[in-house]
Parts: sequence; C-alpha cells; structure tokens
Amino acid sequence: MATCDVCGEYENLPYQCRRCGRTFCGEHRLPENHDCPGLRGSNDPGAVFESTVGGVDRGGVATGTGRSSDAGIVDRVKRRVDRETGRGNVMSRFRGKATYVLLAAMWFTLLGQWAALAVGGSALHNRLFVLESYALWQVWTWGTAVFAHDPGLLFHIIGNSIVLFFFGPLVERAVGSKRFVGFFLVAGVLAGLGHVLFVLATGGVVGVLGASGATFAILGVLTVWRPNMQILLFFVVPMKLKYLTWGIAAVSAFLVVSTGAAGVGGIAHLAHLIGFAIGLAFGKRNVNLARRTGGVGGVRASGVGGPGGPRGPGGPGGRF
Repeated sequence: MATCDVCGEYENLPYQCRRCGRTFCGEHRLPENHDCPGLRGSNDPGAVFESTVGGVDRGGVATGTGRSSDAGIVDRVKRRVDRETGRGNVMSRFRGKATYVLLAAMWFTLLGQWAALAVGGSALHNRLFVLESYALWQVWTWGTAVFAHDPGLLFHIIGNSIVLFFFGPLVERAVGSKRFVGFFLVAGVLAGLGHVLFVLATGGVVGVLGASGATFAILGVLTVWRPNMQILLFFVVPMKLKYLTWGIAAVSAFLVVSTGAAGVGGIAHLAHLIGFAIGLAFGKRNVNLARRTGGVGGVRASGVGGPGGPRGPGGPGGRF
C-alpha cells in the first residue's frame, strides 16, 4: 500500500520500477510514463526514448549534432514513441485499466438483461445472453454469455466481480492489458463452450451464462504465480490462495465425476474446471514474463477474498 510518486494516487497494489526504484500506480507504471531516469543512457538502438534537440539529448549531454531540422526530429521521435508505447490512440486510455472496463461491462450487461426481460421476456433474454446447447449457431451468445449473469440472483455477479476486482489487476499488470483482455475472453468462451458441448455429447440440453470460467482462469494463473499468497476467505478467514483454488477444483471434479453431470445444483462445475485448467496453462506459459514485470512474488494481496471463489448461476442447469 503506497502512493504514486507521480500523481500521488493511493494504490493498494503499487508497482515498483526496476530501473529507478520508485513507486507508481497502474497509469504511471511504465518507464516512459514517469520519465524514468533509468532510460537515459540505456541501450536503446532505436532511439525511441532518447531524442536529440539542439545538440543536447534528454539527459542534458551535448552531442554536437545541433541542426535546423530539430523540430522535425522531435516530431518524428514523438510519433515513434506514440507508436511503440501505444500513446496517442483510444486504446491507450484503457491501458492498465482493462480489469475495470471488463467489470463495468458485466454490470452494464446486467442492465441490458433486465431491459430484455422487461421488453421481450425470457425468450428475448435467452436469445441475446444465454449460450444454449440447442442454439450454438447464435454465435453472439458465445461472448455475451461471458458477461451475463443470473438476473434474479445478484450474488452471482457480485461473487465474480469480487474475484475480478481484487485479482484481475495482478494478472493484467504482469501481462499487459491487451493480453489480459484476450485471455479473459478466450477463457470465458472456451469454458462455456466446453461445458455446453459436453452436455450436448451426453444427450442433454443446457444453457449457461456467467463469468466464473474467466474469473476462475484468473485464479488459476495466480495459483501458478503466487500459490502462497495470503487472502481472506469471506473477508474473514486467512488462508493461502492455493488451498482455495485447488479446494474448489477438487470439489468440482468430484461432483462431475460422481454424478456424471457437467453441472450440479445450477452451477456449471465443468466450466470452472475448464477455466482453471486454462489459467494454469496460461500462468505456466507466461511465468517468465510475470517475473520480469513483477507479477510473481513481492506483493501480498492482503485483505482480499471473496465468497469462496467464483461460482454462479446460469441458464437451465448452467450458471457459472
């Protein structure tokens, strides 16, 4: 817990720059975003971060190359910096904030669900938001079902929101916003499709919705990166993350194997397991990247936790 050295914003999960050692928020975590002195004199053959103006570089060292075209040089360097760092485009506004964009999308989708129920009843709602085994051709539901939740059970979306809010930023800061969004969507879609296809293959009919496949994938990543991270289950019970995630996975696996059903009690346990497996694989694949960016070790997420991990509601036998 600290404040950003640039903007002073309070940050409960601060980022410490490996070049200069100062502490920053998600907005200023990148070296170029806080004008890191460690970039000066660094090995930057592309001259992305070091421009030359009037014979003096950004570090104040005379280079003897002052020319009348300095303005053009500065302009070209600025455009290259914008291109290399993502500045100057709309998506750069969301860099480091993708977790909260996804979180907002979930709640706006819930508002859309309520509107659909009010206008067209369950038929319209299911057509727009529920991934159904008998309507897989409705490909838009592959994505909307990831953000949709049981409109009659707020605990469903609240549980997934807690997991995404507290744990999502840890993964996003380690792998970057674009990769994190892609990972979240792919994990959610594959978890839902895997669950539905299993039921379809066994002669059943099901509809699913919910972000638990994606949020459980996030927990799977952190199970690889930070298995001993201390959390507070129900905001009260202290425990290590690995005991929570592997415990939920074990329960889900037992229910699926013992009953032969992908979902039990309206909870899509198979979707949980698929999401968790995707998260474990993603975590192992990107462990070196996480080490370089500070995603492994160092920060302890104290005071976080949720209602026993992601669970959730869904369609006919398929909330997840």
